[in-house]
Amino acid sequence: MKRTFMILGLLGLGLTLSAQPGTIATRPANCQSGKILTMEETILSRELAPQNLYCSWNSDKDILMHQDGKWVLFDIETRLDRPYRPVWKEEKVYKKGRSLYYQSGNGLVLTIGGSRDENITYGQYVSRNEFGIEDGVFWSPDSTRIAFYKKDESKVASFPLLDITTRTGSLKEIKYPMAGMDSEMIQIGVYNLTRCSGTYLKINDFGEDQYLTNVSWTPDGTKILVQVLDRSQKHMHLNMYDANTGAFLKTLLTEDNTKFVEPQDPVWFIKGSENLFIYRTDNRDGYRNLYLCDLNGNVRRLTSTDADVAYVANDGEYVWYTSAEVSPVENHLFRIKINVPSKAHVKGAESVKIGKPQQLTTEEGWHTIAMSPDCRHYIDSWSSLCVPRMTTLCTSDGTAIRTLLTADDPTEDYAYTEITLGTVKSADGRFDNYYRMIKPKDFDPSKKYPVIVYVYGGPHSQMVRNTYMAELRRWEMYMAQRGYLVYVQDNRGTQNRGADFEKAIHRQCGQAEMADQMEGVKMLMNLPYVDKDRIGVHGWSYGGFMTISLITNYPDIFKVGVAGGPVIDWKWYEVMYGERYMDHPDVNPEGYEKTSLINKAKDLKGKLLICQGAIDPVVLWEHSLSFVRACVVNNVQVDYFPYPCHEHNVSGKDRVHLHDKISMYFEDYL
Repeated sequence: MKRTFMILGLLGLGLTLSAQPGTIATRPANCQSGKILTMEETILSRELAPQNLYCSWNSDKDILMHQDGKWVLFDIETRLDRPYRPVWKEEKVYKKGRSLYYQSGNGLVLTIGGSRDENITYGQYVSRNEFGIEDGVFWSPDSTRIAFYKKDESKVASFPLLDITTRTGSLKEIKYPMAGMDSEMIQIGVYNLTRCSGTYLKINDFGEDQYLTNVSWTPDGTKILVQVLDRSQKHMHLNMYDANTGAFLKTLLTEDNTKFVEPQDPVWFIKGSENLFIYRTDNRDGYRNLYLCDLNGNVRRLTSTDADVAYVANDGEYVWYTSAEVSPVENHLFRIKINVPSKAHVKGAESVKIGKPQQLTTEEGWHTIAMSPDCRHYIDSWSSLCVPRMTTLCTSDGTAIRTLLTADDPTEDYAYTEITLGTVKSADGRFDNYYRMIKPKDFDPSKKYPVIVYVYGGPHSQMVRNTYMAELRRWEMYMAQRGYLVYVQDNRGTQNRGADFEKAIHRQCGQAEMADQMEGVKMLMNLPYVDKDRIGVHGWSYGGFMTISLITNYPDIFKVGVAGGPVIDWKWYEVMYGERYMDHPDVNPEGYEKTSLINKAKDLKGKLLICQGAIDPVVLWEHSLSFVRACVVNNVQVDYFPYPCHEHNVSGKDRVHLHDKISMYFEDYL
């Protein structure tokens, strides 16, 4: 059984409310005479990070914890802990190269794959980790069969990455399916370990150009559920297949959307039921809610809230879930009672009586939950802007029975500056966008300060939460301690705010995001202590795309920009992600033309530094080099710094060099 660990950070202070419009809370500055961060501390130091407590449920009654270099088992009934030496179970299935192997004892009994065709891969993740795909092997409930992915990339174009570590340099070819080009072909195989036989599921809803995700077994292990998505990602079928023959049995439900459908989760069966399961989508009522479904194809809403929710667990009597309904920047645990009649396997989801939701966590902040296997207890780890970290053991009804951890503040001896959590209206006036603002050290409201806008802004992100220091990254504090006001804001297109908010970017990535970011910038420019002529912007990946978008679209506002690993033109990005948000290049040429930064190179006025991992397999080198070429053609100066031997993110000790480079660029030009 795979162990899931929860990393619990340790931190802490008190809360200060502010009457300033749009302000939610403020974390006051530490003692201004405290230490100033060095770059090595900012990037590499573990001493400045909170001490960690690792927790996982070892059984219904035991919590496996690791703290201060020691493993202990904590008995929740006796409230005692004892030393423990973990024994990790050897994996029976492992992957090597492009093949999948099953090992029983010391003998190798099965090889799936073994083909010399380098285009074929077995048992590994597919679709570049999109659609919630994290693995390529799925065990049946009784562990007698495995379902696995088979990926065929024979039609996918290759892209060369330069390896400079060899004597004369060499090229490493990677498969990279760009938007508008041929993609991978996926199958799902099933192998019966007791019968030594296998088959492939007969999936042909949308031809070869389809995505297969969120593979789920029925509790009896006889059927497999698969979410089948067409290439346009506007149509999805939740299908059921016979696990023995691979035959298609029925479509349980469908999802259709003019923008996109994005399945992210498997289904979760109700404990004790072979028929009832929970399914999550944002396509039916505007938010990611839970739905009670059955194998007859009935669908019924389980959580009725205008907020995104996430499934936690169920015991057949209650369903536990977390929700953003208190606030999009807070995460709270709820449970809802379900009364499942004995004939629910016949009558289906409509026969289940659904109770009213009950909120179990009440402390302001972001709660992360680890439920025990029997759902009788859970571990609640939470923090808020000024509360470092609390970790509590609770019964399943929300009653706290033991505090496992009360965190100290690792920044106590450092001159951490004031942090404000607040909101600013989106450009269309419909939403509150959340931000964090870090004021400079020794802040004096009568002075004028330069501003650095740190931006990501893309899908599947939430940069601002009501956690300790509001998700602050230490580099932001490093710059604030050196006299900058640092501003970070979420915008339309990011997650946890419902479908309308998230899908506002469709077919024109960067446009709604820039408009929202500029509302934040306008708010900043109206502050008396902001120097309007000294505003910079920095981001990486989607944030690199946003950085160059902002500095070229608003050249009179942004004086300096630093863009890392930036997407420059969406036609060069991967099929799965690119076509979801931008559609196929053939059906949205205007959108691709409008969002391309190649066309914006001529508009660059400020100082721009681009940093790029030279063997980046995510945002290919083609992006940034093409922008540099456009600058040359237009006689526009731009600064460029590649990081040889690094992929999409610069890691390890070289990351200190990167952040020194970024910081010095703002010091020199802002």
